[in-house]
Amino acid sequence: MTLMRFDPFRELDRLSEQMMGGRGPRTMPMEAWRRKDEFYVYVDLPGVERDDVELTVERNVVSIRAQRRPAHEEGDDVIVDERPHGTFTRQLFLGDNLDAHKLSADYDRGVLMLTIPIAEASKPRRIQLGGQQQELPDSGSATADQDSNEQPVTSP
Repeated sequence: MTLMRFDPFRELDRLSEQMMGGRGPRTMPMEAWRRKDEFYVYVDLPGVERDDVELTVERNVVSIRAQRRPAHEEGDDVIVDERPHGTFTRQLFLGDNLDAHKLSADYDRGVLMLTIPIAEASKPRRIQLGGQQQELPDSGSATADQDSNEQPVTSP
């Protein structure tokens, strides 16, 4: 498995969301797939500015932190505020076959796009056979030797 799907904080997020009446920070919806020698991860962060996204990598853990601020300002007369805002976090646990050192990221229209290459050591490679070709010993009977035109080799 390359991208581990276990997120220990997802259940805590769900419980805190229920306790806060649905207004608490939610998890970030994610889509991930492999294409040839790279993994792609798209994370939805609607309404989050580029400067409010923090991405860190430590060993095989990618941490995403995003802050969505309310559009209204202090002193505004807020009529309805159903949009979630606050700090959102998510961690991705990468398998050993991904090269976290070469991870690249882009952000466009509220979507964080990660590209993670497969580690060179994990890519399939052809193994060259070494040594010289050796003739296998004949497993035939004595009659097979008589049928051939070759003379048996004897040592002095």
